[in-house]
Amino acid sequence: MAATAGSNPYDGLLKDVTIEGKEYKYYSLPDLNDSRYDKLPYSIRVLLESAVRNCDEFQVLKKDVENILDWEKLQANSVEIPFRPARVILQDFTGVPAVVDFATMRDAIKRLEGDPEKINPVCPADLVIDHSVQVDVSRSADALEENEKLEFERNKERFLFLKWGAKALKNMLIVPPGSGIVHQVNLEYLARVVFSSDGVLYPDSVVGTDSHTTMINGLGVVGWGVGGIEAEAVMLGQSISMVLPQVVGYKLTGSLSPLVTSTDVVLTITKHLRQIGVVGKFVEFFGPGVTDLSIADRATISNMCPEYGATVGYFPVDAMSIVYLRQTGRAEEKLNFIEKYMKLNKMFRDFSDASQDPVFSQVVELDLGSVVSCCSGPKRPHDRVSVSAMKSDFLSCLSAKVGFKGFGLPEDKLSKTVPIVFDNQEYTISHGSVVIAAITSCTNTSNPSVMLGAGLLAKKAVEAGLSVKPYVKTSLSPGSGVVTYYLRESGVTPYLEKLGFSIVGYGCMTCIGNSGPLPEAVAEGIEKGDLVTCGVLSGNRNFEGRIHPLTRANYLASPPLVIAYALAGTVCIDFETQPLGTTPEGKDVYLRDIWPTRQEIQEIEKENVVPAMFQDVYSRISKGNARWNSLEAPDTMLFPWDDSSTYIKSPPFFDGMTRELPSTLPKVTDAHVLLHLGDSVTTDHISPAGSIARNSSAARYLSSRGLVPRQFNSYGSRRGHDSVMARGTFANIRLVNKFVSKPGPRTVHIPSGEEMDVFDAAERYRKDNKTLIILAGKDYGSGSSRDWAAKGPFILGVRAVIAESYERIHRSNLVGMGLIPLQYLEGQTADTLKLTGKETFNITIPEDIQPGQVIEVKLGDGRSFQAKTRFDTEVELTYFRNGGILNYMIRRML
Repeated sequence: MAATAGSNPYDGLLKDVTIEGKEYKYYSLPDLNDSRYDKLPYSIRVLLESAVRNCDEFQVLKKDVENILDWEKLQANSVEIPFRPARVILQDFTGVPAVVDFATMRDAIKRLEGDPEKINPVCPADLVIDHSVQVDVSRSADALEENEKLEFERNKERFLFLKWGAKALKNMLIVPPGSGIVHQVNLEYLARVVFSSDGVLYPDSVVGTDSHTTMINGLGVVGWGVGGIEAEAVMLGQSISMVLPQVVGYKLTGSLSPLVTSTDVVLTITKHLRQIGVVGKFVEFFGPGVTDLSIADRATISNMCPEYGATVGYFPVDAMSIVYLRQTGRAEEKLNFIEKYMKLNKMFRDFSDASQDPVFSQVVELDLGSVVSCCSGPKRPHDRVSVSAMKSDFLSCLSAKVGFKGFGLPEDKLSKTVPIVFDNQEYTISHGSVVIAAITSCTNTSNPSVMLGAGLLAKKAVEAGLSVKPYVKTSLSPGSGVVTYYLRESGVTPYLEKLGFSIVGYGCMTCIGNSGPLPEAVAEGIEKGDLVTCGVLSGNRNFEGRIHPLTRANYLASPPLVIAYALAGTVCIDFETQPLGTTPEGKDVYLRDIWPTRQEIQEIEKENVVPAMFQDVYSRISKGNARWNSLEAPDTMLFPWDDSSTYIKSPPFFDGMTRELPSTLPKVTDAHVLLHLGDSVTTDHISPAGSIARNSSAARYLSSRGLVPRQFNSYGSRRGHDSVMARGTFANIRLVNKFVSKPGPRTVHIPSGEEMDVFDAAERYRKDNKTLIILAGKDYGSGSSRDWAAKGPFILGVRAVIAESYERIHRSNLVGMGLIPLQYLEGQTADTLKLTGKETFNITIPEDIQPGQVIEVKLGDGRSFQAKTRFDTEVELTYFRNGGILNYMIRRML
């Protein structure tokens, strides 16, 4: 992606360099001879290099370069800059709708008498089929094979579609199903760290269609999640328009206790940064404590960046990065130019050298020695609880007021127990019983230290005679085949399997809601006793309704702790004073008796995690597998849509689109409120990814198409079909809507006063030609960078959202779909303005609208109030004028 020769005013910085006998070129930032460069945070240096290299005085101006150089003065001034990342990474969940959008754009361009061949990516796009296997089979040695066979049968149609996309769109690499979680494949295999394109060296940078794209920051690659809509524009050559970010310096000092894990560190950091407030900011880690963290540890911290709300959680490239690249089998030739280039451009860090510390917007500090074993929950990833306080904290949550830390149970129900019969044996479950224990998600399965730690703990537990209750749904879903390799080579696999932690597949499973059904006896017992049972998982997110409908409390924990709680069978245990179980001889076994030390784990890791494993596993990626290779995709430029498909459908996003830009901006007139929501409504509430409930609008639609419940699959798998996804919008069973008395996907049709499913209400409004808006509280759209959380409301007829604040990616996605994001003025809320949600709303955007402008919202009852438009840049206003980012791209190409 180097600039065209002769078109770049900074071509004078293009220098030659010989590295191990090979000739390269690179843009030398030190040759700017600007003292401001040495003060820039390392993450900002990457943005600067991209601006210098891509400066064409059209998309990227010399003024933009100057603004980035002047970061120290301008970083709090909301200055707009462009950024052209080196590549895009898609996972199939968002890759399918991305390719659907490309196919539909081609149809639209042909209809508008343009050339559909123009729809081609112009930068490297990696698509990882990170298929989200339902954990329908567990505790068996053949679980992996059975699950992958089932998943391929369910998703053959969308896999075929992706194969078509690989043929029809240029420069797209597809990593086939069964290879691993997208972020771990990115870290272990796809990350370049430094690109060499036509002999020009430049830093790797990436945007991805999953919010946890930030995991790659741990290796020194600047990257973040943007949602499918914005990623598509980048693939079509559009720069990302962003506000020059503030950079919080997070200083790490001290050393970790031998008994804590990287998960404990990240949960501590997540709570700390949420308290500080870093939404929309970069976080850059520095300080001598960084050297105590492996790249896998750093990646674990970076991965949780969306949970603490920052755009990136960045660790600059250092000597440890090179060691990791070598360990994961990267070629020595690449390692040579990576290290040399980063040093030439002053992007290579020595964390023990304080003289290299840049200027930061703010500095906060953590002594790693203060970190203790912890979990997070029961409903949010930043609600950290030390393991020593878990029992008391959970018990207090039971009776606390309903909220993020409360379930509101009355006194007479706190001690409720229910007997169940499973495998002809009677057990008792109660509040706090662990019914799901899953080692899952990219957060931890990227990290050999915690995976081997779990294996060692399992070994010691089995040797002590401990076991997991058979009704507990246990599973292990590693991030890549390399994990299977080193668990087997270190000898711990049989012990994990003995405890029920058999490998069920490689993908985002329990963490994204694909935990599969609980045993029938357990489900009936939970419902009968109205029990608050628990899931414990080594994942990223534990929002209500995400993990499983029947686990009302869910805790994030390290893989060893997942096994510990599975052994205990409850979170109501004090590990210091209560044993996990007893030996066959009747001796009490405490967690401290089987917990491995950091030194034990490191010795086994050093011996068993070797480059040959990575080389062997990833050498097979390009070959695919028998099922994948047997698929024969259509070889056509325009996709042959099949009206009978319930997986792939041409969406209505470009229906009625004209070649010319509309002469006036859209207005919102006499709009009704579809939903009146509170704080922390996540993209999981807006567009769930998990199983399709049998009593849902989506289920009724699929039944009408001849499908039976076992064929429903998940919302995630059906993201290429708008009729399913529209019905799945706001379908979360834990959605709290102020119009109705109970949580669930229900609302009130205001004109009639009838309560009904959200989709049905939206349909009635549509038939009456009524526009809709949503009222919300703080952090609207937090969680996954899910483009359907913007696409779904658009299809339902929503044209504006008024919220107290937004999570960064979701606000951007709303703009990308042509919706209006409005924000109450400081100190104002729906309550202070006495909005019931039953009013009608009129929103007029001035033709000369400016970023962040305050406008008047008029109500049907004659009242009015002011709100801030959250179009944060001029480019976002351009997208809005076009009706959305993809409409803009079509018109630009025409």
